[in-house]
Amino acid sequence: MIRKLVAAAVLSTGLAAVDAAPAFAADPAAKKPTFGFSTLRAATPEAAKAKVEAWLKSVNKFDQKAFDEVWKDEGRTVLDRTADSLALGNTEAATILANVRKPDAPAPTEIPGLLKDATQDAFFRTNVVVAFAKAAASKKVYEEALEALNSVTTPEAAVDPAAFYFFKAVSEHATMRKEPATGSIVKLLDDVADAPDRYKMVATLMFFEMQNWSPDPKALSNIERLMDNSGRRLELARAGEKTQDIQKKIVFRLDELIKELENKNKPGDGPPNGGNCPGGGPPGGPPGNSPGNQTNPTQNAADSMIMGGSGKGTVDEKQLRQIAEQWGGLPPEKRAKIVEDITRDQPQKYKQMIDEYFKSLNKIHGYK
Repeated sequence: MIRKLVAAAVLSTGLAAVDAAPAFAADPAAKKPTFGFSTLRAATPEAAKAKVEAWLKSVNKFDQKAFDEVWKDEGRTVLDRTADSLALGNTEAATILANVRKPDAPAPTEIPGLLKDATQDAFFRTNVVVAFAKAAASKKVYEEALEALNSVTTPEAAVDPAAFYFFKAVSEHATMRKEPATGSIVKLLDDVADAPDRYKMVATLMFFEMQNWSPDPKALSNIERLMDNSGRRLELARAGEKTQDIQKKIVFRLDELIKELENKNKPGDGPPNGGNCPGGGPPGGPPGNSPGNQTNPTQNAADSMIMGGSGKGTVDEKQLRQIAEQWGGLPPEKRAKIVEDITRDQPQKYKQMIDEYFKSLNKIHGYK
């Protein structure tokens, strides 16, 4: 079960455990059921359409012609058609969705009050929120997307629960919220029975990338992520207090890092590496860096290289991404060899997740 595998990885990296996700309820207004494994499912177009029709009639806003016009476009997702047909019964919701979807419109700077109004019907509010968050995240407006999703207490009311958890994870990952992002990925992979392969693959990449995040706030990789966030906010014309706080944090951490490096390089503090060899091994020659050993290399391997060794395995998300790009053109024996090499030295808690990743790749390319 994915939850157990990821939970083990979460605990191994010092993160908190996450709660179980709720099951899809036929009637969001009914008493909440006991939630369990793989109980969330996407609504069929017919089921979603029937629920929207019932809601529109309950608020005396059902227009058969306008309703049919929304649902006749089968090229659009069930979520988008659900949200648009719900907007037929609420002009404020229609305006919110139209504004956030406009490519050239300014990014929203706050969450519209309607999306936070807990007195609204759960089915109506949940699906409008998910559609809003999907559009906001596509414009890199992650803070507002996340705030909107966090205001929802009934993800089981979403016609596309996979989208709910996927865009929540994307927004948390982009804003460096490792623990919540891991929790959202767990729920996506473990509790949504029919999550699309594209969501599962990206979620897996995000998960393994986060496992490589340094716990040291002064690590250059963490400072670079702060810089990326600052740059993103500036691109969205958000040079306000939050962006300035991020920039101050960047300067402070860079200053700390410089001082730390200066202290290490002060004369009289002894030879570099405490007398060790340049490669970091013990005096007299580092066995860990011998030519035949790939577990402790003296330099980074090429991104496309499949690493061997018998030590604790780690997965490079860049490596997985490169393999995904080449997967469709690889012969069966090469695909099998890549899966074998990558999973050979992996802890059991990671192995099944990686297997699921490659199963998704096979399905996308039509392999069995």
